[in-house]
Amino acid sequence: MGELSDFQKGQIVGARLAGESVTKTATLRCVSRAAVPKVMTAYTNRGKTSSSKTNGGRKSKLSARDIVSENHRTSAAKVTAELNIRLEDPVSTKTV
Repeated sequence: MGELSDFQKGQIVGARLAGESVTKTATLRCVSRAAVPKVMTAYTNRGKTSSSKTNGGRKSKLSARDIVSENHRTSAAKVTAELNIRLEDPVSTKTV
């Protein structure tokens, strides 16, 4: 079911809700017969066909807290220097 697009899943749900058989739905949508009940089960259990998982994409920007936690045994001057290299806005040793 992972390789089916949301559009294909929607077509399967629509066809089944309209009363089309599993075999006819699979044949007309060019999907396996086993995929049709899987899509319908996901639709009836979750009320939708698309996955709600969104783990992809760019990771969040590195924060000052991340840098300080990496270097928790170093001096404030070294942490300040590392922060000033990695961050856009410079910080002072007093800030660290």
